Amino acid sequence: MIQRLLVANRGEIARRIMATCRRLGIETVAVFSDADASAAFLQDADLSVGIGGNTPAQSYLRIDAILAAAAATGADAVHPGYGFLAENAEFAEAVGAAGLIFVGPPPAAIAAMGSKLEAKELMLAAGVPLLPSADLTDLDAAQTAAAAHEVGYPILVKASAGGGGRGMRIVMAPEDLAEAVEGASREAKSAFGDGTVYAERYVTPSRHVEVQVFGDSSGRVVHFHERECSIQRRHQKIIEEAPSASIDQTTRTALHEAAIRAAGAIDYSNAGTVEFLLAPPDANGHTEFFFLEVNTRLQVEHAVTEAVLGVDLVELQLSVAAGGAVPAQDSIGPVNGHAIEARLYAEDPTEGFRPSTGTVSAFAVPGEVRVDSAIPNGGEVSQFYDPMIAKVVSHAATREAAARSLAASLAGTVIDGIKTNRDLLVRTLRHPEFLGTKGDSEFLARHDPAQLGRPLVEEAELRVYAMAAALGVQEVNRQADQHTQAVATGFRNVATSAQFMSLLAGSQPLEVRYMFKRGVLVEASVDGVALESPVVHGVSATQIDLAVDGVRRQFNVRVLARSVSVATTRGVAWFERVPRFVPPEANAKPGHMVATMPGTIVAVNAKPGDVVEAGATLVVMEAMKMELAITTSVAG
Repeated sequence: MIQRLLVANRGEIARRIMATCRRLGIETVAVFSDADASAAFLQDADLSVGIGGNTPAQSYLRIDAILAAAAATGADAVHPGYGFLAENAEFAEAVGAAGLIFVGPPPAAIAAMGSKLEAKELMLAAGVPLLPSADLTDLDAAQTAAAAHEVGYPILVKASAGGGGRGMRIVMAPEDLAEAVEGASREAKSAFGDGTVYAERYVTPSRHVEVQVFGDSSGRVVHFHERECSIQRRHQKIIEEAPSASIDQTTRTALHEAAIRAAGAIDYSNAGTVEFLLAPPDANGHTEFFFLEVNTRLQVEHAVTEAVLGVDLVELQLSVAAGGAVPAQDSIGPVNGHAIEARLYAEDPTEGFRPSTGTVSAFAVPGEVRVDSAIPNGGEVSQFYDPMIAKVVSHAATREAAARSLAASLAGTVIDGIKTNRDLLVRTLRHPEFLGTKGDSEFLARHDPAQLGRPLVEEAELRVYAMAAALGVQEVNRQADQHTQAVATGFRNVATSAQFMSLLAGSQPLEVRYMFKRGVLVEASVDGVALESPVVHGVSATQIDLAVDGVRRQFNVRVLARSVSVATTRGVAWFERVPRFVPPEANAKPGHMVATMPGTIVAVNAKPGDVVEAGATLVVMEAMKMELAITTSVAG
């Protein structure tokens, strides 16, 4: 039995592994980079060790530093999580050589799958269906062109090492081949330290279906059914589900059997995933599938399998690593309902998925969903690591119910401080194509991500959200003032009193004006457009109950130092508060001075090029009937 486990990873997967260990009574050790010194996963560990640096190469990819941390803390096992060293045979070998348990497959299995080209040879021998492909290593331009022609266009140039969409280029025509090979090789070299690439037939549209497998030291391999991960951007998954709703039982059985053969061909042990590409059904309804790769680790999307099978795959990983056996195949299942996972990324789909970094001051996901997050209560999203900040998982009796539940939770999710793909996820989950199981790998090619990623709150509705934001700010200010805490919101000594507030919704300025008469809202407008029959039914620091034109809504409001979030089940709107009086120092440039009080400059005693001594008067300002001499403290 493992007593103390070092988790050689970070973020949400580190927190996920530690949660299972806490339940099992296993102590945990975290390692962290300088950039992660205040990260949430450190609070989940019993012990933690700093390994320096910011970038992965300076920290989480340092085998020596991780093994030193294990020795310093007395760990007896290491879990690699996913990413970083999870599929590094050298790391698995080093962990074993140090006398530690490696929670993953044996080094030989990792090495066998470390090169996709070598993996294809093994799968061919095991009778697993393969796509036409060609090794492009050390080929000149003419040979590369001939190899690509033999494979047949369109082709996908792929890195032999690594994964996650890195080192991939789609080539539709021969004239684009040379640039694609050079770019893919360069990216693969940077990401994985190996620039080897190969060409593979590109099937489009296609589906991406994977089978979760588990093996043990006795050589027995079982499957935990399949997942579909067809909705992708830049060859990276953003929505995953279990089971696949797009395949029939015949195809499902064949996929499971092929996955078992693939794992058996490399004497696989512990958790792994065999990934397949499915072509569109032919005229007779037959679906061809082809082997893609074996991921020799736990997958990001393992949570959907856990949801529909009621298992803890991390617990099984720990058990098998300690010498335990996998369960019998007939004891796994049946599948219960449907589960869908959405990956919440710190990126802006309206700007070509541009990454977003910064401090998340508010993060909250409503609804009965599972949230695996690197920043459970907010935190820093840095430039150094993957942009995924959370996985949100919904489990329901049917696929449609799971999709609608997940979309509703995401729509009401509050994230302050960064751009995210939340709205794109919501619109995808609600899209008729996705709900009709037609969401293949080309979904985001057919539907513009910039349109799917636009704010859920439409412009006409935004005015009502802005009114709720203004009322929320007013209530927070009232409660903060000890003189008005006992006074109802909207109360004025004057019978009628107009109020206004300037807000920014993105780059759009909004001027909110409203008037209370003896505590009753009698008039409201946003940007000069009147809100019909506004009625305030209730106000607190966090919730506004507001009716406009007979439609009543409950708004959850969060007022921060400079911004306000306003959320309903339909979506979240963010507003920046524009101060009524901008502080002068806000516009001051470096080297400029800002007066400490309003005044008038009545004399300037220096001009560019003058030589002045310390104490000399440069400017004379008149304020409150007094002249003030502004002197220099240094010569210059």
